[in-house]
Amino acid sequence: MSKTPADKTLRQIAALPWRMRGGKIEVLLVTSRETKRWVIAKGNLMMDLSDHLAAAQEAYEEAGVQGDISPSPMGSYVYDKRFKDGRALPCVVDVYPLEVLIQLGSWPELHQRTRQWMSAEEAASSVDEADLAALIRTFADTGARI
Repeated sequence: MSKTPADKTLRQIAALPWRMRGGKIEVLLVTSRETKRWVIAKGNLMMDLSDHLAAAQEAYEEAGVQGDISPSPMGSYVYDKRFKDGRALPCVVDVYPLEVLIQLGSWPELHQRTRQWMSAEEAASSVDEADLAALIRTFADTGARI
């Protein structure tokens, strides 16, 4: 795990929204607000929610989906979180699979992001983080049994 000079690594949580279509797993990605890269819904830990419920809250706010979220992470990945002042700090993101049961027509960040269902392979190829891509591929290969 990468450490900053102050030996501090940031932590975040994320949801991997998924569904079955035609016997295959599809993954819902959203665009980031600033760079419009394809990402999964993620955010900071929430004092009043357990990590998996915080991840479900991020999926609602960013992607407009609700469903059954696993109480255990399927894995994690590391990325460099960039700040407006130019700094970047390593951030470990715990990823919780969320089986989508409801896709809303309106949600808090509707006008800030685009969402798109993709095959697991297309989603893995669309994200920038190699470890996240590997998590998506592993999830699809195991038939969502993580």
